[in-house]
Amino acid sequence: MKKIVIAVVLLLVSAGLPSCHSAWENPNRLTAIVDFTLYPNSIREYELNNPGGFKYYTSDPESNSRGIIVFRVSMDDFRVWDRLPPNNPNGCCEDGECTRLVMLDGSYFMVDSCNNITYNILDGTVFEGEGKYRLYPYNFTFDGTALRITTFY
Repeated sequence: MKKIVIAVVLLLVSAGLPSCHSAWENPNRLTAIVDFTLYPNSIREYELNNPGGFKYYTSDPESNSRGIIVFRVSMDDFRVWDRLPPNNPNGCCEDGECTRLVMLDGSYFMVDSCNNITYNILDGTVFEGEGKYRLYPYNFTFDGTALRITTFY
């Protein structure tokens, strides 16, 4: 009887796994490959010296990225997102210029002004507006000095 209960539990858990992964499946999938290191406590990165600080970084022109935003949550924690609007990336492209997500100063939100969608900078979810997909995250490691940012796959 115990084996049957375990088998049923494993079956239910494995049936739920694909639906969790599908939340990240976005037809506008980001293809940028990123691997760089910055030093958020340095004078060069003064915007990141304190919690609540953020800085934009440009992306490789060959990728479909619109740049990266690094947000410092605390002295030891960061959030790193792509600035490509995940729900309608080409909704406002004119003359080769397309919408990029921007921070709302003094808040924990990023906004896609073209599609009227606001995202939570802490977890990447849609906070306000009509949006199905969350922000594109990047992996990062921080050793107290160096912040290494790499592609999320």
